[in-house]
Amino acid sequence: MAPSSKHTLHLSQQPEADALLGRSPLAALVGMLLDQQIPMEWAFAGPYTIATRMGADDLDAAAIASYDPDAFADLLKQKPAVHRYPGSMAQRVQQLCRFLVEEYGGDAEAVWRDAPTGAELLTRLKALPGFGDQKARIFLALLGKQLAVHPPGWREAAGDYGTPDVHRSVADITGPETLAKVRAHKQEMKAKAAKPRK
Repeated sequence: MAPSSKHTLHLSQQPEADALLGRSPLAALVGMLLDQQIPMEWAFAGPYTIATRMGADDLDAAAIASYDPDAFADLLKQKPAVHRYPGSMAQRVQQLCRFLVEEYGGDAEAVWRDAPTGAELLTRLKALPGFGDQKARIFLALLGKQLAVHPPGWREAAGDYGTPDVHRSVADITGPETLAKVRAHKQEMKAKAAKPRK
């Protein structure tokens, strides 16, 4: 099932940007791709910023894939920049869109539309440029928890991120309150990782 107007996401905490994430499979994927080394809200506002700067109301994989790389990097570098590393992230967004054009005819939703199992969907997500194991599992959890994509075994495939009633990742953010809980969880994990082992 596709994200549509009835799916309301609250990942960027900006109404227009969140509306795009809820109705556009490609925007959701690009937001997830951008979600590293910057605050989550900044990352998930990125797709809306890119679409607006391209003069469009949605992202188009073919249009991004064929965009002049230098011009596309400049698009992301405009202030306010789409990412802390706009040049390298521009390359990654274009790589993702080229892959979607080559493998799925530019249809981002096709990555999950007919996935027979959660395990197969995880395999497909991990094949996307820029999606490692953790990012793929988090996005799978987001699809299942908020975008009504439920192939058999999706929670198991998402691992800990698929657990209901937790606040571990973007998959669990439904508003400012849950955003704060997810942020607190991430800080706790970082603090544990930073503690020297005895």
